[in-house]
Amino acid sequence: MRRKENLMGRKIIQKEASLINRTSLRVRFSEVDSMRIVWHGEYIRYFEDGRESFGRQYSGLGYMEMHEAGYFVPMVHVEVDFKSPLKVGDIVIVETRFINSEAAKICFQYILYRESDMQVVATGESVQVFLNSSFELELLSPSFYQEWKRRWKIE
Repeated sequence: MRRKENLMGRKIIQKEASLINRTSLRVRFSEVDSMRIVWHGEYIRYFEDGRESFGRQYSGLGYMEMHEAGYFVPMVHVEVDFKSPLKVGDIVIVETRFINSEAAKICFQYILYRESDMQVVATGESVQVFLNSSFELELLSPSFYQEWKRRWKIE
């Protein structure tokens, strides 16, 4: 683990990623605001695009796969730190980093880069929990999730 400060001066702990996925997206006109930069809410969508790409690369953790296993995985925390704006036509590289936790939750960190200069434009994190088919919180990691971790050698 590494300690660092975010833009607000808060001490944060950056954990080592167990698995990493990278995907590229082109900023569309519909994603910008009246200042002609990407509207802040779109970054959450970019994080979701990153999670979907991650689930395709590391099969077994896609939304539909978790649903078919009998679980819902709602978002309970999301955080974004903005560094530099994106504009229409920019290519953004979404790096999605799986952070292992012993708790029954899925944790990701994100680093978004502008492809043209590889500048970091945003960072963030998210946490999802497991609900069973009765929408009850699971306090222990579901067996499919434990299996998934074993398959990808996450300890």
